[in-house]
Amino acid sequence: MIGKRKIPYDLDDPRTTQLHRDIILNTPFLKKVYLYWYKEFEKVVQENPKGHYLELGSGGGFLKDLVPNLITSDLLPLPYVDKQINAEQLPFENESLNGIFLLNVFHHIPRPYLFLKEAERCLKPNGKIVIIDPANTLFSRCIYKKLHHEPFDENGGLTIDEGKPLSNSNQALSYIYFIREKNKFQKNFPHLKILNINYHTTLLYLLSGGVSYYPFVPSFTFGIFNFAEKILKPIQKHTALFQTIIIQKQ
Repeated sequence: MIGKRKIPYDLDDPRTTQLHRDIILNTPFLKKVYLYWYKEFEKVVQENPKGHYLELGSGGGFLKDLVPNLITSDLLPLPYVDKQINAEQLPFENESLNGIFLLNVFHHIPRPYLFLKEAERCLKPNGKIVIIDPANTLFSRCIYKKLHHEPFDENGGLTIDEGKPLSNSNQALSYIYFIREKNKFQKNFPHLKILNINYHTTLLYLLSGGVSYYPFVPSFTFGIFNFAEKILKPIQKHTALFQTIIIQKQ
């Protein structure tokens, strides 16, 4: 089946997120995309398997199936997450976390600088923030501005409106904070260092249909398109839809 999925609830309704979870878990191609992304988080956990890790905006994801000692959380009251948490006010002691993971969440935080201050406080020395978020590339701008419901404004400010956790966003926020305003980030968060920004996922998520569309290709083709991603790697700074930002506390 190809076409747009029918979601009967408002985007900010917790039932929509629960429906998204069902879609992710029951759409093989899309689930493989999430596993592809989750590898970035697993790498950090493998450095210290017994550490304390937090996922913000767990939403419809299933990372805890792979990282059992993960604390899952969301701003919305969801029955399958451990805690209801606002990223701007983390309920953890100083230097108590080894890692904080965000998948498609950073661009929904109204005041990301408050989250970064909290992360700086809560992370142990050498602890890491791993952010997977939309990238600002020639191809991604075409897709996000023309075919996606969320705004993408690479010239926007450092904050977004609050009050609607999913429908309020600027998909370019991670680009703004960690690339466009990198000098400001380094000045304002002296104990946080950007280790790497990796561009990826040119085709896979688009072909999966995400949570809004049915897949455009059958699940058995995932390996073919995953191989194509590797071929595209040298030019993904221009074609990638997503980027992984790894930040370490010094």
